[in-house]
Amino acid sequence: MSVHSALEELARYRARNKRASQEVFEKGTLILQKNGHKKMGDEVWDFLEQLALAAIDVGRLEVADRCLRQLSDKFPQSPRVNCLAGIRLEASEPPETALKYYSDLLEADPTNVAVWKRRISVLRRMGQMEEAISELSQYLDTFYTDIEGWLELADIYACCNQYDYSLQALSHTLLLAPQNPVYALQFAETAYTAGDLPLSLKMFLMVIDMTDGDETECLSESTPLGITVRAWYGVKLCTRRMSRDPQLVTTSASGTSPPRHAAILDELATERLRVAYSSAGKKGDIAQGRGIVFSWVASP
Repeated sequence: MSVHSALEELARYRARNKRASQEVFEKGTLILQKNGHKKMGDEVWDFLEQLALAAIDVGRLEVADRCLRQLSDKFPQSPRVNCLAGIRLEASEPPETALKYYSDLLEADPTNVAVWKRRISVLRRMGQMEEAISELSQYLDTFYTDIEGWLELADIYACCNQYDYSLQALSHTLLLAPQNPVYALQFAETAYTAGDLPLSLKMFLMVIDMTDGDETECLSESTPLGITVRAWYGVKLCTRRMSRDPQLVTTSASGTSPPRHAAILDELATERLRVAYSSAGKKGDIAQGRGIVFSWVASP
């Protein structure tokens, strides 16, 4: 591969925020070896940061150190470079050392978002979940609109089997991004795990409403794809459990009203999953497990 094509490929990775550490490292070291970075102008700093992260990921710390030296010389005391240096520290030192490093940086600049997030990440990796939750909650009090932060908090709670708290965190993501079906699906699945089936069913149906074709397309003529299929699975799971244990229909910690036509929804979910796994042509990839799916939806 030529230096020019490698530079173009790495630029595309940066534009897409794609990590691809091994590929970035191989292309980046090729550029360094042939001194291609000296012709990049100001773009070289983004390249060096990208390569440093990739080198840390693949364990080539000497390359990361080379990049960091150039970045530190150009941007002394830069919060962004300091955070990158912390990531480098995490790769070779005990987590307590990295935690102390991040604490010192935050004491000097409490608004450094990247460093704050790295500190939370280290706490979680150390298994200090209560401290991580406390730190992340303080962070979100300051930076409420950070959706990634709310998702992280929801994930920590879920890992600790505290699903009600996880739902509370996810509710903030729905407020911040109400049109994102991925967040709605995560909320629905968490509600299912928490045992709030009426709420879970309601949210699965919302995902379907957000993703299942356009308004002019008749439901009977559409084919569920992608996230919509997963939501129909959720509907089927909810209605099946409700039919087996009627008490679950009215059991809702959130106070969600029970579904009026659970049996009809169950039949519709069965039909939609059959259609999804009977698709042909370019839609046929999903049909590979049709035998297992058909058997599952047909079972009582």
